[in-house]
Amino acid sequence: MTGTAPAPVRVCASDELVDGGAGRRVAASYAGGDAVVFFVRFGGDAYGYLNRCAHVPMELDWVEGQFFESSGLYLMCATHGAIYAPETGKCVGGPCRGGRLRAVRVEERDTPDGRAVFWLPDADLRPLEP
Repeated sequence: MTGTAPAPVRVCASDELVDGGAGRRVAASYAGGDAVVFFVRFGGDAYGYLNRCAHVPMELDWVEGQFFESSGLYLMCATHGAIYAPETGKCVGGPCRGGRLRAVRVEERDTPDGRAVFWLPDADLRPLEP
């Protein structure tokens, strides 16, 4: 899909994303099909990725919203154990070597309701139309 990127999407309040904790999922459209984008916090910063493993295009979370492995230091694909650095999306172990998660732009801003996490979609990966 081409054209201008859609408006920013409010994902959640900033304090709802905890370092190494549960993530937030947002329904999306990518390459003409349905997809999911997820958001997590690591090292104090919020990150977002297309929920699709670089090894086999399957969703990463083993339980909805659970993207980190047990130590809370790496994102992990529940299907084949691919491990990713949360701050870059780069594969650091498992069958995805040399691969990378597809990142999305994330911004935290102050709003009238407090600080919040926003997804800044692009022309190819955008929120699902309601």
